[in-house]
Amino acid sequence: MTIEEAQKQVDEWINTTGVRYFSELTNMAILTEEVGEVARIMSRKYGEQSFKESDKDVDLGDEMADVLWVLICLANQTGIDLTKAFERNFEKKNKRDIDRHKNNEKLK
Repeated sequence: MTIEEAQKQVDEWINTTGVRYFSELTNMAILTEEVGEVARIMSRKYGEQSFKESDKDVDLGDEMADVLWVLICLANQTGIDLTKAFERNFEKKNKRDIDRHKNNEKLK
């Protein structure tokens, strides 16, 4: 699936099954909540915190997909073509950071 296809599929689902988009501010709050859920798993799986019994069956990929879903909703609501935005962002990184990380002593 391409990013464009994902944006179209999310939009179709929202406008049929989901009835309508939540407001942009509500979706921003939901995005923050979903990122927090990813952070919770990461801190337990890769950090020093231990899993609570209720957290043991969580799926990191599913939580990341929730983040992507809400991000796509926000892009759709604000008229952002994520494919074009990502391509521009990649170009920016390639120009700005061409030698930055290679020359970073902290990464050697």
